[in-house]
Amino acid sequence: MKSLKRAADVRGHTFWGKGPDNAGSYNSSPHETGFFRDGGDYDSYYGRFFLKWYSQVLIDHADRVLSLANLAFEDTAIAAKLSGIHWWYKSASHAAELTAGFYNPCNRDGYAPIALMLKKHETALNFTCVELRTINQNEDFPEALADPEGLVWQVLNSAWDVNIPVASENALPSYDKEGYNKILANAKPWNDPDGRHLSAFTYLRLSSVLMENHNFLEFERFLKRMHGEPLSN
Repeated sequence: MKSLKRAADVRGHTFWGKGPDNAGSYNSSPHETGFFRDGGDYDSYYGRFFLKWYSQVLIDHADRVLSLANLAFEDTAIAAKLSGIHWWYKSASHAAELTAGFYNPCNRDGYAPIALMLKKHETALNFTCVELRTINQNEDFPEALADPEGLVWQVLNSAWDVNIPVASENALPSYDKEGYNKILANAKPWNDPDGRHLSAFTYLRLSSVLMENHNFLEFERFLKRMHGEPLSN
């Protein structure tokens, strides 16, 4: 918190040198808090100052770690993995992302600064949840206001816009055509005029369920399509 107090002093508002006191508790919903609710303090002068400081502290930390990593692993490709925090993505504040240090409310792109920092170190971005479909999240957890497809689109494009490699993986076990089709659509976006695509994909994971005959046949079909066979429904 010393860093926050110093930043507040530099800004000329010493009383800003503390965290928000109206952000709720672990199980609070955004609309129940004064900080994260629509029109809440997250978008006030203090809120923007605090969230910018919070996210920048984490970006600066990653910057230092990657500087050392490039020295220690010279001429080795390095990737940084970002968490896929897609719940509350359909709310104005994106409360879950803000809490995790991703300053990405609906009126600000919080992933572009991260992508630029990775670009500085020639580091790839590794992201998750490329198999998730928003409609399924809305059916299973409507109260979460989740949008994994929107988040994936934003993060992947933030990285592609600065021309860094993008890798990905599935967040949950995936054995069916529906999930595989979503992975394929993200791996090689249809009708992308620039031909952008994932540089690598990690499938999670080998299990006895995957080895069941019908699941393995679907997985085999998915692998062939990842290697260039025409996509079919």
